[in-house]
Amino acid sequence: MADAPATAPALEIPQEKAQPTTAPLEEVDCVVIGLGAGGAPLLARLAQAGMKVVALEAGPWHNPEKDFATDERAQDFLFWNDERLSAGGDPLAMGKNNSGTGVGGSTLHYTAYTPRPLPDDLHIKRDFDKGADWPLTYDDLAPYYEEVEQFLGVSGPTPYPWGPSRPKGYALAPLPLNSAAQLMVRGAEKIGIRTSPAPNAALSARYYQEGVGWREACTNRGFCQAGCSNGAKASMDVTFIPLAVKYGADIRPNSFVTEIERNAQGLITAVVYTQNGQQHRQPCRNLFLCGGSVETPRLLLMNELALTSGQVGRNLMAHPGVQVWGTFADEVRPNKGIPGGLISQDTHRPQDADFAGGYLLQSIGVMPVTFSGQVARGRKLWGQPLRDYMRNFNHIAGINILGDCMPHASNYLELSDELDARQLPKPRLHFTAQENEHRMNAHAERIMRNIWEAAGATDIWSFGRYAHVIGTARMGLSGDDAVVDRDGRAFDVPNLYISDNSTFPSALSVNPALTIMALSLRTADKFLEREQRRDA
Repeated sequence: MADAPATAPALEIPQEKAQPTTAPLEEVDCVVIGLGAGGAPLLARLAQAGMKVVALEAGPWHNPEKDFATDERAQDFLFWNDERLSAGGDPLAMGKNNSGTGVGGSTLHYTAYTPRPLPDDLHIKRDFDKGADWPLTYDDLAPYYEEVEQFLGVSGPTPYPWGPSRPKGYALAPLPLNSAAQLMVRGAEKIGIRTSPAPNAALSARYYQEGVGWREACTNRGFCQAGCSNGAKASMDVTFIPLAVKYGADIRPNSFVTEIERNAQGLITAVVYTQNGQQHRQPCRNLFLCGGSVETPRLLLMNELALTSGQVGRNLMAHPGVQVWGTFADEVRPNKGIPGGLISQDTHRPQDADFAGGYLLQSIGVMPVTFSGQVARGRKLWGQPLRDYMRNFNHIAGINILGDCMPHASNYLELSDELDARQLPKPRLHFTAQENEHRMNAHAERIMRNIWEAAGATDIWSFGRYAHVIGTARMGLSGDDAVVDRDGRAFDVPNLYISDNSTFPSALSVNPALTIMALSLRTADKFLEREQRRDA
């Protein structure tokens, strides 16, 4: 965190200022496609290093104070709402479940849950002889985790109860636990499971940040997934993007990339994109593709780029995220406070597990429209029975897991023959949960039911779900079985880098955002080191 001036300015929103525009045919050092957790940190790093960078984001700028209402239905514009096709035994929900659009990407509507993976998360193959190991270690990423936590102002417990000791604690004290989290503490204690306030990238106190000014503390509004209206949640639009703008990054919203041009040597030379109905071409010396685990492989497949390994679109994973809900005599008001206020990683490697990997437990905060949809699907209630159940909304609390997922040959992304409104092929995602995921969900559901029974819940029921599309352009040690190397650089195309959770070799048993940001900074640093060696 930068030192705060004696008199600090109020929070400034970059989109309210005129953005610089590079001459259309002027070659730039780098083009960054996508401004979510994968693109924004490296954009800031490259701009700080003096690189001439252009960022292309498919969605618009948003003004949090004016655009982010406490109204779920009104906030659907934050999601990637273009139709994507889902197939397989467990078709994945898209839209708000997996992606976002706008300057800030899906961080505009994420819950800002930011636990670190534990070291053995990166070595699933070594430990269980399943899946794939990362070509990186926890120690490679730890300095970047710390940097992101301090820059964003992550609120969390110090010391953290699980994992290696850390040289620096969280930037801020934990956020207060809402009623659902307090009930989970009560039940978990009775059955011998440790819990802790969760690391969350929302501010428990005012925080000063370079390029931004003062960000205000969280008001416990509870509508994080509808966009944070006061900048307390560390979405990219109020953190890394203002820093990038300060150092001269050229950000072009409403810019949808369709083509990636290459020369005779196979190097990328330009990208073609449509902005507000007009087609443009931007020459560049390097390309950073940060579109997420659906749009990144879609662009690669459409442009027949980096396909030698045969792994683009393969190894699709999705976090098991089964939820267990219960009704309580006391008022809970589950939509108030930080949605995921409590965590336990005691189930990271359960001793009685009959599956590979592990999972974390977290309390759930939920908005009413979202919850009613889950009730309709999970309990098959509609009409008057649904209305009757929803009258208990303020007395309902939930727990869910976030678990590892093994890659499988039947789980992949491909281009369909069906075209979208831009006359581009829609992506089709095939996903069928395998035996390992079924066993993990069953193990977790038993524990969560036990927690709620111990806490005094009645009418306990579960809702199966999968979250976070992961792994469609994985990193590895060789171009024989991976798309990019440990630095995010494509094996096939020397001036192409990928920075998002498509590069994850395994799903990790934690939410992906913190690791995406850490990898983003590391990818930028490795690129800059290579550029410096070339100039020497």
